[in-house]
Amino acid sequence: MIHSVLHAVDVFFHHLAVVEWKWLAIGILCHLCKLLAVSRAWRNIIKAAYPGRRVRWRQMFGSYVAGTGVNALIPARGGDVVRLFLAKRRVEGSTYTTLVSTSLLQTLFDVLVASCFILWAVTQHVLPGLNVLRSPSLPALDYGWAFRHPVAGLVLFLLLLLFGTALVAWVAERVEEFWAKVAQGFAAFRDRSYYVRHVVVWQVADWSLRLATVFFFLRAFGLPATLHNALLVQVSQSLATIFPVSPAGIGTEQALLVYIFRNVTSKSLALSFSVGMRVTLIIVNAVLGFAAILLMTGTLRIRGQADADRAGGEPAQAKTSDGRY
Repeated sequence: MIHSVLHAVDVFFHHLAVVEWKWLAIGILCHLCKLLAVSRAWRNIIKAAYPGRRVRWRQMFGSYVAGTGVNALIPARGGDVVRLFLAKRRVEGSTYTTLVSTSLLQTLFDVLVASCFILWAVTQHVLPGLNVLRSPSLPALDYGWAFRHPVAGLVLFLLLLLFGTALVAWVAERVEEFWAKVAQGFAAFRDRSYYVRHVVVWQVADWSLRLATVFFFLRAFGLPATLHNALLVQVSQSLATIFPVSPAGIGTEQALLVYIFRNVTSKSLALSFSVGMRVTLIIVNAVLGFAAILLMTGTLRIRGQADADRAGGEPAQAKTSDGRY
C-alpha cells in the first residue's frame, strides 16, 4: 500500500501545474465551514446532556478540530481520544462515558446518510464487486486482504466483535451509573424538536458542505464537477473510513476512486485528484488541529497534560539540552 500511495503522490506533483488554485481555495473554505457546522452540532448535543453547564462553541470547536488534526496523521481514530480529553476539561462535571455517548449520537446520523449514499452507489453499479476486491488489482485497499482471505477475515471480525462485547460488559459492570451516563449523552435525541432544530440542521449543513468541498476540488483538478461525481467521491471517502488502518484512509480512498472513476477520467488524473485532495485536507486539518491543541493546553504533549490532570498538578515541561526547563 505504501508503494501505491507514494506513486500516487508522485503523480499528483506531476499534475500540480494544472491545478486551478482559485477553486482549490474555495474548496478549503468549504471544508473549514464544514468543521464549524459539525462542531456546532456536537456542541448542541453536549449542551442538551449538560443543560445547567456552560458549553462554549469555540471550545468545542477547538476540541473537535484538535481531534480531526490528530486523526489526519494517526490511524485508528486516535484523535477521538484527544477530542474527548479536551472537551472534558472544558465542560465542568462531564464524564467520558457521557461525552462518548454524545459522539455516538452524532455518528448515528452520519452513518445513516453515508449508508444512503453507499446504497445509491450500489444501485449505480459503480463500486467494485467481490471479484475485484479479491484480486490484487486494488493493492492500496486497507481491507482488501479480508476479501482475498475470507476465512481469516471472518475470524478477525468475530474476534473484534467478541472483544468489543466483552469490553462493553466489563465497563458496564464497573462504571458507576454507566447506563445513566450513556442515556445522558442521548438527551438531545429525546427532545425531538431540539434535536431537529439544533443538531440535524447543522449536520445537514455539514454534509452539504462536504459535497461542496468535493465539487470545488473536482473543478480545481480539472475533473467533471457534477453532483454525481461529488457523490461518488463522498462514497469512496465514507468507505475508506470504515476501517481506518491508514491515516485518513488515504490508501483505500485512492484505490476506490481510481476504480470508481475508471469511466470518467484517466487513472493518472484520478490519482492526482484523490491524493491531491486528501493531502491538502490532511495539511489543513493537521495545522488547524495542532494549533488548537497548542492554544487550549499550551503544549503539544497531550499525554503529559493528561498525566498532570490525573495527578492534579501542572504538566511537566521538557528539559532543554543545557539542562534548563
